[in-house]
Amino acid sequence: MNLAEENTIFKPLYSLKHTPINAYFSKNSDDFVVREKALYEFSGKGEHLILHINKKDLSTNEALRILSEVSGVKIRDFGYAGLKDKQGLTFQYISMPKKFEHTLNNFSHPKLKILETFAHENKLRIGHLKGNSFFIRLKKVLPSDALKLEQAIVNLDKQGFANYFGYQRFGKFGDNYKEGLEILRGKKMKNIKMKEFLISAFQSELFNRYLSKRVELSHFSKEFSEKELMQIYHISKEEAKNLKRQDHFFKLLKGEVLGHYPFGKCFLCEDLESEIKRFKTRDITPMGLLLGTKSYEAKEGLALNLENEIFKDAYEFKTKMQGSRRFMWSYLENIKWRYDEQKAHFYIEFFLQKGSYATVILEEILHKNLFD
Repeated sequence: MNLAEENTIFKPLYSLKHTPINAYFSKNSDDFVVREKALYEFSGKGEHLILHINKKDLSTNEALRILSEVSGVKIRDFGYAGLKDKQGLTFQYISMPKKFEHTLNNFSHPKLKILETFAHENKLRIGHLKGNSFFIRLKKVLPSDALKLEQAIVNLDKQGFANYFGYQRFGKFGDNYKEGLEILRGKKMKNIKMKEFLISAFQSELFNRYLSKRVELSHFSKEFSEKELMQIYHISKEEAKNLKRQDHFFKLLKGEVLGHYPFGKCFLCEDLESEIKRFKTRDITPMGLLLGTKSYEAKEGLALNLENEIFKDAYEFKTKMQGSRRFMWSYLENIKWRYDEQKAHFYIEFFLQKGSYATVILEEILHKNLFD
């Protein structure tokens, strides 16, 4: 697959099967709220100051620039656990050197508030969060569509979801990965952070394509016979049987890489029967490839064949990227919903582990691209 010559934006397959649901969503501070959950408690002592902030219709980088202008702290000396959306009301933690604390005594901004502060020993780094809680309000929801929404949420809560990278990775036109590919081919870029971001978009695009292939496989495993699966995927009768006998939606493959959920090391799926049991109890989940050096690789069978199909044209760039693995299948936590028929509003709240996108969940539920 030559990614540079793709003329259409790739759209991942949905795991749920239902018709699109009519609802209006606007990503604003009234209808979209994100609350970051810290990975650990802050110690109350140390050379760093943790700011718990909320921001309205500001990106994380814009918030940092505002704080930098007021405090005199250089942008590079701030720390954060994750980037938050610009649109909406978002709560997150920011770190800065504690010696500048006095500069924020009279801080005031119409779109940015400091809610509380903590002393801590270390600077916040990317990934230093457990996850995020989300509040979403949908409007113009008819009673018939409210029933469809409720059923879709129940189904997704029961089976889990395909953990795609969201549109935020790929830019307004969905083509950031193409710029990342050009950089890997030798195009120069002075902005190091932007360069890394675009390369990560390339890795994310490949991940999404592979995950979509696995969702397709899971659908086909239900819809086609053993013989048909053998012909479609050029697999043995035993591999086809292994697919057909799995009664959960997302199918595990012998020889693929698994990970302990929601935190833990990667390992190979060698004893399929045993790992299926652990997958059903949500102790483990399949891990998709973020192509690069030091990434754990699949070893055999259909898992390896599918990876080669998606990643083969990118293997030549492997040494130019830092590789890893990412959960392909994840789960909603603390899901709640409520319908106000009089206002025609449908409210959804849930928690996601770090790295997962609420917009991916919403698109899966509604079966429509929110930002076309």
